[in-house]
Amino acid sequence: MKGYYDFKEIERKWQNTWEKEGIFTPADETDKENYYVLEMFPYPSGNLHMGHVRVYSIGDVIARFKVMNGYNVLHPMGWDAFGLPAENAAIKHGNIHPQDWTWDNIDNMRKQMKAMGLSYDWDREVTTAKEDYYKWTQWFFVQMFKKGLAYKKKSSVNWCPDCETVLANEQVINNQCERCDTEVEQKELEQWFFKITDYAERLLEDHELLENWPEKVKVMQRNWIGRSEGMKINFPIKGLEETLDVFTTRPDTIYGASYMVLAPEHPLVDQLVAGTDREDEVKEFVHKVKKQKEMERTSPESAKMGMFTGAYALNPMTGEEIPIMLANYVLMGYGTGAIMAVPAHDQRDLDFAVKYDLPVKVVIQPVDRKEKLTVEELAGEAYTGDGCLINSGKFNGLTVEEAFSAMASYMEKEGMGKIEVNYRLRDWLISRQRYWGTPIPIVYCDKCGVVPVPEEELPVKLPRDVEFSPGGESPLNKCDEFVNTECPECGGKARREIDTMDTFVDSSWYFLRYTDPHNDKLPFTKEQADKWFPVDQYIGGVEHAILHLLYARFFTKVISDLGLTDVVEPFTNWLAQGMVLKDGAKMSKSKGNVVAPKDILGKYGADTARLFILFASPPEKDLEWSDKGVEGSERFLNRVWRLLSDHIEGLKNNSAKLDQQSFTGNEKELYRELHLAIKRVTEDIGVRLNLNTAISAIMELTNACYHYLNEVEVINYSLLSETIDKLLLLLAPFAPHMTEELWHELGHDGFISQQAWPEYEEEALKKDEITIVVQINGKVRDKLKVEAEIDEESLKETVLKSQKVQDYTTDKEIVKFIVIPKKLVNIVVK
Repeated sequence: MKGYYDFKEIERKWQNTWEKEGIFTPADETDKENYYVLEMFPYPSGNLHMGHVRVYSIGDVIARFKVMNGYNVLHPMGWDAFGLPAENAAIKHGNIHPQDWTWDNIDNMRKQMKAMGLSYDWDREVTTAKEDYYKWTQWFFVQMFKKGLAYKKKSSVNWCPDCETVLANEQVINNQCERCDTEVEQKELEQWFFKITDYAERLLEDHELLENWPEKVKVMQRNWIGRSEGMKINFPIKGLEETLDVFTTRPDTIYGASYMVLAPEHPLVDQLVAGTDREDEVKEFVHKVKKQKEMERTSPESAKMGMFTGAYALNPMTGEEIPIMLANYVLMGYGTGAIMAVPAHDQRDLDFAVKYDLPVKVVIQPVDRKEKLTVEELAGEAYTGDGCLINSGKFNGLTVEEAFSAMASYMEKEGMGKIEVNYRLRDWLISRQRYWGTPIPIVYCDKCGVVPVPEEELPVKLPRDVEFSPGGESPLNKCDEFVNTECPECGGKARREIDTMDTFVDSSWYFLRYTDPHNDKLPFTKEQADKWFPVDQYIGGVEHAILHLLYARFFTKVISDLGLTDVVEPFTNWLAQGMVLKDGAKMSKSKGNVVAPKDILGKYGADTARLFILFASPPEKDLEWSDKGVEGSERFLNRVWRLLSDHIEGLKNNSAKLDQQSFTGNEKELYRELHLAIKRVTEDIGVRLNLNTAISAIMELTNACYHYLNEVEVINYSLLSETIDKLLLLLAPFAPHMTEELWHELGHDGFISQQAWPEYEEEALKKDEITIVVQINGKVRDKLKVEAEIDEESLKETVLKSQKVQDYTTDKEIVKFIVIPKKLVNIVVK
């Protein structure tokens, strides 16, 4: 046995053996309880980064720990393989196809994952860009189309001029494309949507089922869905048969509505100004506002721009004419694209009213105020507090809460509006004008209209030969053999949809495909889905809290409604791991602070890389990269190695049974440290997911072994063998290669990752005690129990803190005798 850990030879040896024996494949039929652990699958960019190493190491420890605790574990991996980077690479290089680029990257990343010793069942690998996967993505689209959950409409969309595609609202960060940081523009296009708003209430209510999710993540989702109770009020438009519909959470303030505001994109704008002397001026204003970014329009610090349309609405409660304004701070994407402005009680409305000389009407004042609150008293500050109504007809004197119910009921009864629940959440825009994505399975027929591709004709395959160019037009539009087809209903000429789906659609159900990845009749059977689903432990970055997790929850509910599973929430437990930083910043090529995993694996090995990245920080916290920390992890593993190599003959030749009754003091202490470590590591992994403190406990046990060996002249090899065996079992999820090698060096059969997890003995955790008999003036006043190894100073402190000793202490000097076996201690207390 070598005197050091030769990771290059050993890691390659065991990776090949594990793969040959298929030890990470879960059993089809077993009495064991099933457990599903999953890390978010990656985009195949070509190389792993340290964030990948961290999240996959976390998941692997959990998977291996659960196997050793008797579970039948599903731990799969795959590839979120569609997306713009592959297509952009084809445009940039000109001689590489997105599919080839993607497949090459997958091969490279798979090799790197295997080099990490990750316990994946590669037989279940899924790739979203393969026909056997995207066929079922299209199948789900067809089911949703039939149920009215997939529809097409003209919409103002976020357009990235660099990526040349549409972006969902969630993909726009600070008015920039999340992928390339290019400023986003607004564009009118016919787009496909999923009706996620139909599930808004269920997405909120079912947060109660997510007891083991971080509360901050649920709060982020609740805020994004943005539920608000209020009323949709119909304001008649003077001179037109149309009404202006407004959603408001404050129907109690309607008597104070002194003007209306429309988003410049509102469909009624053209009708309001058509043929008037304001038409050209308003159109010019609309064009100007559309050039502004959303952030610029809605920011409190931005200048508010407005224009009078020349039209008036009628307050349904009073019949009063109210001017209809346009303003840049109102967006068509929220509510109805129109608001009733109550400037006395909303600061933004007040600022706008002052700027454009619009009326201000006070309708709420503090409850205890006797005189009516006036506009002059506001002094430029809107009153936004609670109170009671004034200047509000028969509703005067009601509190805000009472008025909400009374006015809403009255207006609904009189047909002026309807009580509604509104959501900030918008329907999910899934259209993308690019090639490398799942084709939308729709054809357009002049006779039959919009027709879904029949299920038996799926998948609609991406053609291989297409022309890639930087232009915004989809490459599919130039491929006649793809575009031109027959109508599935009448057999006549038809055209295929040339948009592809947002890649978030692909990743919204992949976790279910893992349960039945080779099924060519269905996306998965209900039997297989319900066998494994939901995912017991999901792991990924908190940046996916709104986008991916919300979409996955929506998809799961749709799939459940289709009868394909009984499960309504996809992930029982969710862990958001922190980022890997270097020099205080996120690793990036532009900052020049990237540490490549392949370099670390080549220099130190997988076990060292895994150990460091799990030891340096709690999983949910950011981690600061440290070269010295990596070297420290390497030194620790070699300490464990030498612990065996220095005593291998004694450990292998030991035949004596463990006899706790004959333990010496040093032996008792080592045995106690062993069981204390088992307890800590078991709870840190299995309960708290504090993997860093679990490693710390293993290190302390290793130190205890060396301390024992330094203290004794004769080694108790039965105890040392017991301790080292269990030390290796505790370390196995973190450093699987080295522990596998050492397990077999000791002569054990089977793989260490399939051994039973060690159990701790409560009795072994207790320290020996002695009794102190406390005498004061010759009389026994107290009896105390302390640890046998307590030193004299601590002993004195323990006695002096005894309540009974304090009760018998007077101002004069008293002598106390503390009697313990074979020892008499005198303590003088004043």
